[in-house]
This record gives sequence, structure tokens and C-alpha cells, in this order.
Amino acid sequence: MVVRVALDIALGREFDYLVPSEWTDRVEVGTRVKVPFGARDLLGVVTSIHDQSDQPGLKPLRKVIGAQSLVTPKVLALARWIAGYYCCPLEVALKSVLPDAVRKEADGWRERLQVTCLSRPGDFPKLTARQDAVFRIVEEWRELPLQELLRLAETTPATVRKLEDLGLVRIAGKISERDPHANDVLVASRSLVLNSDQRTALDAITGAMDVAMAASKTAVETGEPAAADPAAMGGASQTFLLHGVTGSGKTEVYLQAMAHALERGRGAIVLVPEIALTPQTVERFKSRFSSGPLQTLVAVLHSHLSAGERHDEWHKIRQGRARIVIGARSAVFAPVDPLGLIVVDEEHEHSYKQEEAPRYHARDVAVVRGQREGAVVVLGSATPSLESYHNAVRKKYRLISLPNRATEMKLPVVRVIDMRQEQSRGGGPPPLFSNRLVEAITQRLERGEQTMLFLNRRGYSTSLQCRKCGYVAGCPNCSVSLTYHRNAQKLLCHICGHEERVPTKCPGADCGDPGIRFSGAGTERVEDTLTKRFPKARIRRMDSDTLKRKEDFRIILNEFRTGKIDILVGTQMIAKGLHFPNVTLVGIIHADLSLHLPDFRAGERTFQLLTQVSGRAGRGDVEGEVVVQSFTPFHPAIQYARRHDFLGFYDQEIEFRAQLGYPPFSRVALLTLRGRNEDKVKFGAEHLRRWLDEHASAWPGTIIAGPAPAPLARAESFYRYQLMLRSPRMSRLSKDLARLDEAVVLPDDLRLTIDIDPASLL
Repeated sequence: MVVRVALDIALGREFDYLVPSEWTDRVEVGTRVKVPFGARDLLGVVTSIHDQSDQPGLKPLRKVIGAQSLVTPKVLALARWIAGYYCCPLEVALKSVLPDAVRKEADGWRERLQVTCLSRPGDFPKLTARQDAVFRIVEEWRELPLQELLRLAETTPATVRKLEDLGLVRIAGKISERDPHANDVLVASRSLVLNSDQRTALDAITGAMDVAMAASKTAVETGEPAAADPAAMGGASQTFLLHGVTGSGKTEVYLQAMAHALERGRGAIVLVPEIALTPQTVERFKSRFSSGPLQTLVAVLHSHLSAGERHDEWHKIRQGRARIVIGARSAVFAPVDPLGLIVVDEEHEHSYKQEEAPRYHARDVAVVRGQREGAVVVLGSATPSLESYHNAVRKKYRLISLPNRATEMKLPVVRVIDMRQEQSRGGGPPPLFSNRLVEAITQRLERGEQTMLFLNRRGYSTSLQCRKCGYVAGCPNCSVSLTYHRNAQKLLCHICGHEERVPTKCPGADCGDPGIRFSGAGTERVEDTLTKRFPKARIRRMDSDTLKRKEDFRIILNEFRTGKIDILVGTQMIAKGLHFPNVTLVGIIHADLSLHLPDFRAGERTFQLLTQVSGRAGRGDVEGEVVVQSFTPFHPAIQYARRHDFLGFYDQEIEFRAQLGYPPFSRVALLTLRGRNEDKVKFGAEHLRRWLDEHASAWPGTIIAGPAPAPLARAESFYRYQLMLRSPRMSRLSKDLARLDEAVVLPDDLRLTIDIDPASLL
């Protein structure tokens, strides 16, 4: 018996090994093994099994790890697709499929000594008063951790060991699972009554689920491969775009669709874009499935878990004990089997795109996985990506609409404030808050209602400038200015992490002016200004600077939910998915902050963000209000967001994309070359362009642009040049780009990255 193994180091190929006869019944596709490789032993994953190999002198496996294969054949096939489409070795794709906490040679379980009460036949032994007191506690609990018993009884291990010698208790090691939500207090919930739009959506999803389940067995047996290009997927019968306005009850549709999957003996995966959304989402799903005939464990997978928690949550899924998974993008690989439903909530979010290899997009991977495993995929959003909505228009996805809020409440009133006029009234620099926003906050404080203020910038001020000589404090490693963080009294780079002390006078050559000033505003300054203007208000800030511990998300959200916070200031982590009925005002400080970035998606991102933030207001019994502050108030993205008009925005934006051949009318591959010598990077990029031109005839309709300096020309001390390819189909192009490292010889100190379907061009 011969196995082919993908090693944990990226070599771009797999290797054959012999399986000793005593291990043949323990090895299958997906099994973790230890193998000899040169002078050392390495870990790897079995990717296929054969009777023989054409390679001579095969070495035997060193070790078989674990009693169960860790990568299912279905997920392994998905990893192969990712490697091919996103231009990376299979070993790199497998690292995303299998978390680091699970890849290790040791089993990773935590054992704790448990004390168990035993029924002893015959006469009960005579005990001392201390022994009797300890035994009564064990008898009451029946089983408890040894450390807990020692704490409760205020005794020593010797006393408990004496009870074990007398045959009254048993002390033994037992696996103690690390549950990140073990201390949550859950109140069982029931399915809500759906309105007609929700019922129509649910019936369509469950109907497709039944059809897909009936057909999946045949599809798996025939082994039909998925298309190499997500845009070419023929999954219209089982991929839905659920376009529902904020507050339309999409989550309840998800919950009842999951119940349907569980009733049919299948599991479900729910992807959320922000870790901040996870506590609220987990609570809703755990409450629904914590009891009753459909009771199941709900596993959670995201980067804020400890290694031990991630290990235990993942194994709950692999063992089939947790049939529902909630998590960020990597949860799309959760080993749920059989899989009936994948939900991608807020499907438009660019955080679903991985920024390092493998540079996959979880939304597209979900569609491919659903197609391969006969699972229904639901992409939900109030502001769908243009790519997804275009797929729905072309009938590749099935469109379902929830045009109204689930309650009788209307969408909030949105007021756009022209900050140019606010600035002209004062005669000085623009104010942080408009008069209308100040009045609105005052009214909410008087009425005991809550306010959310959004600014997608951390820190106190965005730059340090000298008005005398023009000096700007910039990062020595990146093409960005340093941000002033007042609490830390430091200038920080948000790209590479470089930090400096705050100068007391201008560091510019021959200047030294003490009048150097901070300009621009971040969330820290918003919080500070609010505290001075509203001294009695209870104000909290929520951004990556304030959330240092993994439980900080939950603490702040719980405080806000229970009314202990009047005003919540935050970045984009407060912009979507959160449901607080007492929030009646949302203020957006700089609505056009992302509008002028050098990216063709800038308008789309702005529209989505404004609409999502606006949707946090008026979700209870009181109508909501949104105050949008902008220096470009008449930009289409802002005006369509003001009217909650997605279709209007889509119509004008899709015309712009069609004229320039941008997605969804093409697929994009972004090639970035980086190095420490700018001239060498530029020369390498020009050499790369010549190779692309020589092979362009193999990619009909492909447009090649560049090379040119990246919008962020220097990052972490590396100069960056880019080439962008727009192609009507990506399947052939990605195959050819995958061999660039072999086809194009570049200096050792230059690094090339290939990003298929990039979420950002920066």
C-alpha cells in the first residue's frame, strides 16, 4: 500500500511513501502522518492511496497521527480547487483548511483530574469528620474536578486520596473541553412567526435544500468536478441571494432554514464577516438549538479563540457532535458532514477575502463547496456586492427579496449635512460635529435613548503637520503619515506598526516651529470631544485600540444592550449586524472618508457602509434618525444611500463597470512585485510585463495594465509595483499565472504575489 502525502512545507509537489502492514487499516485519505524527508521527519496529510508507485526506493511512514482522518475527502477536493484557482501550492491551501491547533502531532486535548462518587457494597467505612465532609460534597455533585472539590471542601489532595483508598471515590483523568461560551446564560427561544416575504424566502430555500439533498448522493458518486471559475458556476438551483433591507428578519430565515437541515440529518455553516458580530449571533443560534428535538452543539471558529479552544471546537465538528458552525471566513472549511446549508451573512464584506496565501474569497469558496457537496448556499445582505447581484440578474443565483423591515417600523430618516457650509459659518477649521448632530444627540440623552457614532479611523488625529514649512510626520517604512494616539502619547503607523514619540516642535530641517499642529480626526478624538461636550453622558469607544482582550467585545456590547452606555463610538466593527432596539440615532462623522480612494470599488464600499451603519437606527419602537456628515454630499453613493435605494445605485454603478470592463464584466488578477530597491522592483515588473505580452494570445479578451507603482507605493520598507489583468474568464489565466515563478526568473530579493479576484487594489 502506497500513500501520496502533501507535506507541511510548501514544495509544490506531493511525495509517495510505503504504509507498513500493521497500519493499513488506520490510513485513509485525509489522515495526518509523520514521514522521513531528507535528514528530518515532517508532518503531512495523505492525499491519495495507491497499490504501487513508479518511484523507486520508497521509505515507510514514521507514524500515523490520530484515530480519525482530519481532512475529509470532500474538503481535500475543495483545497485542490483553491490551490488551482488562487495560484498556490496544495500544502498552502491545506493550511487554511486545517487550523494550526489541529495540525500538531500531540492530540491537544486538556485532561483534568475528576473525582467520581462510587457505590460501595458492604459496610460503610468509618470516616473522620473531615473525610465525611469531603465525601458528602462528592456525593451531592456525583462528579466534579479535583481542584473544584479542594476549593469547596477547603481540604488537601491527601484527604481525597484516602477516600479513594477506601473505595468511596475514583480519581481519574478526563478530557476537559475548552468552550469559549461555557459561561453564557442561554434562554431557549422558539421560531418566530414569519411575514409573507420571509415565508416565501424560507419555502424557496428549504425546497431547494430538499432537491439538492435528493440529488447529492448521485453527484458525489459520479464525482462531477465544480467549475474552475466561481463566475461560471452552474449552481442557480442551490445558490440564493437574499437581498433584505436592514432589520428585515434575515437571521430568522437562516435559523428556520437550519432547523430544516437538522431535521433532514444535515449540518450547517454560518459565516459572519466581523468577530464583533459573533457574540450576538452565537447567542441567538445557541438559544434556538440548546434544547428540543433539534438540540445540537453550536461550534464557534474565529481568530480570537485560544489555540486550545479552537482545537476543541474543531474536533466537536469533526466528531459530528456540533452540527452547526458559526465563524469568520476560515469556518467555510469546517468539517461538517453531511452538509446541508451554508449561510454567508453580509456577503458583500471584503473581510471575507484572505489577504495572504491562499488568497481565497470565502463567499466564492462557499458557492463552490455547496455545489460540490449538494448543499444550499444563501448569500445574505442589505447591500449585495455588484458581482453577486449581477449573478442574480443573470439567473446564476436565485434572487429573494425582503423589501420591508420585519416589524412595522420604517427605515430611518437620513439627513445629509453639507460640512462645507458648517465650516463657512465658523470661519475656522471644520467642526467635528455639525449643529444638527449635536442637537440630535442632546435630544436622545434627554429621552433616555441611545446613540451610535461611526468614524472609520482610529487614533486621535490622522496627521501631524507644520503650517510654517509644510512638514508632515510620515512613516519611514511606508507611504503614509503617522497617526497621533493621544492616550499612548505616540505617533503610530497603522500599516507596519512603527511608532515614535510626539515632537514638541517641528522636526523639519531648519524649522523647529513650536506651532506644529495635529489635523484630522479619529475615534479617540471623537470620544474626547463628546466627553467635554456631554460630561454627564456615559460614553464608550469600540475599536481595535480599546479591544485588547477577547472578552472585551462581549463586555461592551452587553453594557450597551443593557443601557449602561448612552453613546457608543466605533469604527466599522459597529457598522453592521448588531441589533439594539433603543438606538434611535446614528451619526456618521466623515461619510466620504473612503470615497476618493484609488479603487474602482470606492463608491460601492461607501454606499454599502453608509447603508449598513444607517440600518442600526430605529430597530425598536421609536423611529430612527441618521445624520450623515459629508464634504461631498451630492455624490451618487451618498445620495442613493440616503434614499435606501440599492437598485438605483446598482443601475448607475453597473453602467460604469461595463464601460471600463471592470468586475463583474471581467475577472481581475493583481500581480504585485515588491523589494527594497525601487529601481530593481520597477525593472522586474517591466520584465514581467514582457512575459505577459508574449503569452497574451492564450487569454482572449484579456486587458493588461501596468506596471505602475501601487497606490500604497511603499509598505513595511518594501517598494511595490503592480500589474492588473482583466479577463472575461479566469480558469486558463490562473493556470498560466500559477507557473510564473518557474517561467519568469526574478532576482532573489524580489517577491511576487498573485491575487485572483482582489478585494482591494491598494
